[in-house]
Amino acid sequence: MATAKRADTPEPGTRQQARAIFRALAKTYPDAHCELDFSSPWELLVATVLSAQCTDQRVNKVTPELFARFPGPVDLAAASREEVESLIAPTGFFRQKTQTLQAIAQAVCDDYGGEVPGDLDDLVALPGVGRKTANVVLGNAFDIPGITVDTHFGRLARRFGWTQHKNTDKIEADVAALFPEKDFTMLSHYVVWHGRRVCHARRPACGACSVARLCPSFGEGPTDPQEAAALVRTQGRA
Repeated sequence: MATAKRADTPEPGTRQQARAIFRALAKTYPDAHCELDFSSPWELLVATVLSAQCTDQRVNKVTPELFARFPGPVDLAAASREEVESLIAPTGFFRQKTQTLQAIAQAVCDDYGGEVPGDLDDLVALPGVGRKTANVVLGNAFDIPGITVDTHFGRLARRFGWTQHKNTDKIEADVAALFPEKDFTMLSHYVVWHGRRVCHARRPACGACSVARLCPSFGEGPTDPQEAAALVRTQGRA
């Protein structure tokens, strides 16, 4: 059960509360960044597709060999399906992911001259690419602000009182109304990092949370500092 708020604590779902959480998370995670390894928009697009139902750490173990064997969309589009499947098998759902990646590669070659487009509408027009994947690529490879609503972000947005929705598009719209556009990409990193490390789905580490006084869901997890500290992860997991 949530504890009573102090009189000077901003109300959940207000710009004041949301931006206070943003500032607190920025101090907590000064090194927050995309945890997928990439050196180009194409590599980030591929890695993001592979990260579905898989940890970023596992994706990062798979992609070096994948990119060495198939450096760009032309190479991947022409690759043997069986070889791609064998390379990405550790990420899970490898048959579907292979089909999606090769379809994306072919579309990038056919429609965009082999270059990943830096436009939201163009990205979501690619096979199997939704707004979440598109915003990851835009924010981190093109420096175009975007809110990445994954399972962590959606869970925390509801706990913070920023939205009541579970639909990712509605969550994105609700949260976007609380923040200046320039903060969208870093907001995504801060919230996802916090969700992976502290604000877990089943037992959030409430007693070790840097935004506890601002959170209307404080008390969903252990509030004892020592008990909560034992739940904190030093590295994120998807």
